Amino acid sequence: METALIIGASRGLGHAIAAELSARGWHVIGTVRDPAARTPLHDLADASDGRVEVEHLDITEPDQLPPLRERLAGRRLDVLFVNAGTTNNPATPIGEVSTADFVDVMVTNALSPMRVIEALQDLVPADGLIGAMSSGQGSITNNTAGSREVYRGSKAALNMLMRSFAARQAETGRALALVAPGWIRTALGGPDAPFTMEETVPKIVDVLLAKRDRPGLEFLDREGKTVPW
Repeated sequence: METALIIGASRGLGHAIAAELSARGWHVIGTVRDPAARTPLHDLADASDGRVEVEHLDITEPDQLPPLRERLAGRRLDVLFVNAGTTNNPATPIGEVSTADFVDVMVTNALSPMRVIEALQDLVPADGLIGAMSSGQGSITNNTAGSREVYRGSKAALNMLMRSFAARQAETGRALALVAPGWIRTALGGPDAPFTMEETVPKIVDVLLAKRDRPGLEFLDREGKTVPW
């Protein structure tokens, strides 16, 4: 049974990806931020007959990474996927964004996912996959509308940091992926988003699993099409 570690799986897209992989016969380890809070991931684990485990990690707290790495020592992670995202007021132009909001979004969306990947990469074999949830709004080429400036910047930063990571991984032949899922009805996407998780998440999982056969880094949408950087 192959194993996936989904970072940020308590609810929303991360939880749905964990549920989809479990339904396809995978063993799934999902992380939650608050070890004391009951989440949909706990319900999934209770109904999984042992195929889903719940781990604790707040990715914005780097001191929590070494203990997680120690708890996972000796495990093979066929997929490591980091799902993280927060935003500020999308209408605020960059010149009016507070330093606190800027740091919060950048640390959560760009720095913290890379810290996780750096800390856990050695648990992923050469034929495994390391991925992170990006966004089409992180595409510099496609930004013709503006708005969501800090969020866009954070996802573009994540993309660049993954490009740097990939450059250091060039000789390994490992598959790396950044996924742009589209505008989906989640807590972050809001109720006006045109796509549901039920119609989107199986496609995302298809894209991730197919990517394992192609070494190197790609920026892909939910249909598996390349998103311009």
